[in-house]
Amino acid sequence: MKFFRCPALLSALLLAPGQGWAQEGAQEVGPIVSQAAPDLPFGRLGDSAQPTAYRLDLSLDPGKPRFSGRVEIDLKVTRNAPRLYLHGRDLDVTAVTARIGGETLSGHWRQLDATGLAEVSFDRDLPAGPLTLTFTYGAAFADGPSGLFRVNVEGDWYVWSQFQSIDARAAFPGFDQPGFKTPFTLTLRTPPGLTAVSNAPELGAPTIENGLAVHRFAPSLPLPTYLLAVMAGPFAVLEGSVPASAERAAPLPLRIVSTRQNAGKLAFARDGSARIVRQLEDFFGAPFPFPKLDQITSPVLPGAMENPGADLYRDDILVMDGAAPVAQQRQFGTIVGHELGHQWFGDLVTPAWWDDIWLNESFANWIGYRMGDAWRPDLGIAGDALQAGFAAMETDALVAGRPVRQAIATSDQIDSAFDAITYGKGGQVVAMIAAWLGEDRFREGVRRYIAAHRGGNATSDDFFAALAEVAGDPRLVPALRSFVQQQGVPLLAIRQQGDHVAVTQLRYTTAGIAPPPGTWIIPLCLRRGAQTTCTIMDRQNQSFTVPGSGPVFPNAGGAGYYRFELTAGHWQSLIAGAGSLPAGEALSLVDSLDASIRGGRGNIAEMALLARALIRHPDPHAADAPFEALSRYVMQGLVTGRGRLGFNVLRERLYVPLLKDYGFDPRAGMYAQEAPARIQRRVQVVEALLATSRGGALREAMGQAMAAYLKGDSAALDPAWMDHALDVYLFQRAADKAGADAARDLVERALSSDDPVFRPAALAASARTGDGKLASWLLDLKDPRLREGERLSFLDGIMARSATRDIGYQWALAHLDDLVSASGGPFFATRLPQLLGRYCSVAKAAEITRDFAPSLAGTSGALELARASERVRNCGLLDDLVGSQIDADFTAMK
Repeated sequence: MKFFRCPALLSALLLAPGQGWAQEGAQEVGPIVSQAAPDLPFGRLGDSAQPTAYRLDLSLDPGKPRFSGRVEIDLKVTRNAPRLYLHGRDLDVTAVTARIGGETLSGHWRQLDATGLAEVSFDRDLPAGPLTLTFTYGAAFADGPSGLFRVNVEGDWYVWSQFQSIDARAAFPGFDQPGFKTPFTLTLRTPPGLTAVSNAPELGAPTIENGLAVHRFAPSLPLPTYLLAVMAGPFAVLEGSVPASAERAAPLPLRIVSTRQNAGKLAFARDGSARIVRQLEDFFGAPFPFPKLDQITSPVLPGAMENPGADLYRDDILVMDGAAPVAQQRQFGTIVGHELGHQWFGDLVTPAWWDDIWLNESFANWIGYRMGDAWRPDLGIAGDALQAGFAAMETDALVAGRPVRQAIATSDQIDSAFDAITYGKGGQVVAMIAAWLGEDRFREGVRRYIAAHRGGNATSDDFFAALAEVAGDPRLVPALRSFVQQQGVPLLAIRQQGDHVAVTQLRYTTAGIAPPPGTWIIPLCLRRGAQTTCTIMDRQNQSFTVPGSGPVFPNAGGAGYYRFELTAGHWQSLIAGAGSLPAGEALSLVDSLDASIRGGRGNIAEMALLARALIRHPDPHAADAPFEALSRYVMQGLVTGRGRLGFNVLRERLYVPLLKDYGFDPRAGMYAQEAPARIQRRVQVVEALLATSRGGALREAMGQAMAAYLKGDSAALDPAWMDHALDVYLFQRAADKAGADAARDLVERALSSDDPVFRPAALAASARTGDGKLASWLLDLKDPRLREGERLSFLDGIMARSATRDIGYQWALAHLDDLVSASGGPFFATRLPQLLGRYCSVAKAAEITRDFAPSLAGTSGALELARASERVRNCGLLDDLVGSQIDADFTAMK
């Protein structure tokens, strides 16, 4: 799964808590049982029952608010007992029976807690041995992407499933945890004319029974409940196949499945998916593990989900053509590589429990970037991977946090395993180990792991053992453990004297924060000139001999998950030669220098020098990284008006010459024949200059293009400029005293559209105007077309602007209890603290904790709130300690 709770990636969208347990038609209605009851399995179920197969028969009419079902579960019961514990959340169970041989017993159903722990009891003991449980039930479709959810798209209703992590229990009773892996036989009954999709192939054309189309699917390969896929609607379907290969004798059926209005933009995804499948088969040395592949889209999914043979994506990840913006194509390669990589690592081999979900997602994060880059090396996806790792360091450097692998005892702790630490840090640690081992040995370790556990479950220790077999150095596995089993970012203080390099490791923290203890076993690669020396640092203080000439670069290739601190002369040498560094090393240099500034040691003047040194670097990520780092200090309010003037002088001197080289024309397709790196660099250059005094002509051209686009001339504006053009258009309307009306018109246009690019961009832009009255109107907007999650987009934009941030804060506080208890509550609870983290004040940090902690306690947002409060406090401390010097350095820029 890849949810954009950081970037990629990334937002949580997991369990949807119940509203209490008193639903009409359910059996044994009773109160929710307190989790204080010590003998109930509120986390991992016991071993008294083992499911061996499911047979689901679901009646789904997307146009109706509820669905019904019948599920049979074959079990192996290990000991006599009058009751069984399993899962089901907010289900109206009208009948439950147990069939034991030729005897049928009637049972009683009771939901025990809001996360969906349930009890099935009988009037006498169930005997040890095989039996079949049967449930008849009904439930409501969700409005947002959890469980079985439905959405109206241009007048048509569609249904999709999103079951990870524990939302399958909102769709059917079952044993909803990853260690239970069984085949599913699915039957879907829908209105005639709909397409139905699941993990396994459909067995011929649907038949008609009682006026409904009956879709029967082949039994799936063994799956945990969270990987079951259920979709139905009047989909557009583009057929294709992946040609036979050395690993696979027959072509693999491949389809792209989307809502009808996207029918003309599916070929790009079909062709790209086929190529990435082939690359993955070559990497794993094994054929695609499932009999077919459907790539499906939904307009409301926050990211993507790796259902075996039936991956699900947010629309804009797949729906595009070859003229799509470079950033969107990079997103396609990365996320499709991630989800398809899961088909082997995460689906074919599944974690035994949620404490090892980190391994699935960390590996998929690494291989997603790896396969995306192999698919289209020209797009610069490798730089995206490094940036994700460095971004994760910002979270991992906080005192409030968790290790990559954490113990999970109860269901309400599962959500915290899906965050920037799992994806960004875990992915970068995998990349570090792969780089240190070398790709051939690392790939061999992965293949051994998959082969040993094919079709079953595995643990982190199983993966570590496979790597140990190929490592050649017994310290590598302890090194991997030291990064995944403890929190924090190593900081390597380096002193070079000729060939001699002395290194001291400690834990990185920002200014004013004493570093907590921490020692890592670090796969360390040092480059000096053309020579790279790789070793293992397994002590706090260590010295190394590094042959070569010139200054040592402390993170060869940029793959290491650590930061470095240097002497003044060493910084100066690396900055002076930064323009010739490989892209990964340039990004690592920017990250470590920025960390040094935030630690109270480095200075802004050095970053300005680095910006000049990298401004014409051939890699767009590296070229823009120092400017982005400097921009964050401005956006956080650490820079006064005089400092902002100095910053504008610097960026005009950096970017105006580039604009002359690159040119600018906002019309669609004007630069389609250029290399992607040049296209992306132009976007960065224009973005840097838009708000400056030299950006007037750019703003005028963009505003005119957006106005023409809104009048129906789609050729007037290339999608690459959509976000910026919307902002400029609304800014110009505000200057004409028509900003609020223009924004309201834009919202109406967006809500009337299902275009996967325009709709979210227009809604987000309407919230970024800085207009207080408009902000309040948006937050209180009552419109049935506004989807769950889109109000959060409003809040995001409102809190991104200092002029409206407090309006967003007060609105969120006033509505917090209702929002957290709504069906999308866990998504909101996780994302909201990230928005609160945009303040910069020690006092505000305490206020945030006081106002929001009570309502978020025990939710997926509790840890994120602690992180947000710490970010706000750390920013305030930085301002108090060195803010005047930072501002003076900005003021002195030339």
